[in-house]
Amino acid sequence: MTPSRRTALLTLVGAVTAATAARGVTMAGFTRLAAARAAAPDFVGIDRWFNSAPLSIQALRGKVALVNFWTYGCYNCVNTLPHVTKLYETYRDKGFVVVGIHTPEFQFEHSAANVEAALKRHGITYPVGQDNESATWSAWSNEYWPAQYIVDQNGTIVFTHAGEGAYAEIEQTVRRLLNVAA
Repeated sequence: MTPSRRTALLTLVGAVTAATAARGVTMAGFTRLAAARAAAPDFVGIDRWFNSAPLSIQALRGKVALVNFWTYGCYNCVNTLPHVTKLYETYRDKGFVVVGIHTPEFQFEHSAANVEAALKRHGITYPVGQDNESATWSAWSNEYWPAQYIVDQNGTIVFTHAGEGAYAEIEQTVRRLLNVAA
């Protein structure tokens, strides 16, 4: 890239950053929206499904899905679980499903018995796939625990968020897709 093109690009990025910040949108939010709008990859290499028969993205067509990457040994993941569980309980009868993808970070998190105990401990009744070899994690190009992806009725990722928080934004997106009034 030539120095003049690099300067022009940096100027453009600066202008977009300033314009979005002036409207209260951070670059992190911008990145979330820019990263969305891709076809959702399938669930691959799942060792075991809890609370469900094996699922696929194709089988979820017509529903709004929140795909939640987590592991029970992650403090931040555990902090999100009450919010994810409440969202599921609130909207499951309206065409919404949560699919938890338990991708372990440590060896002890590979145990199906430990995952099952964590599901009971946290009152998780939605489907959870045990992704011990990180195959689904890799297929989704995920990098974070926790991470949430909202998939629309056509199988398109329309929203992503990494970490804790954004609970109101996540619920607002789900409600908009389900066409549920506030």
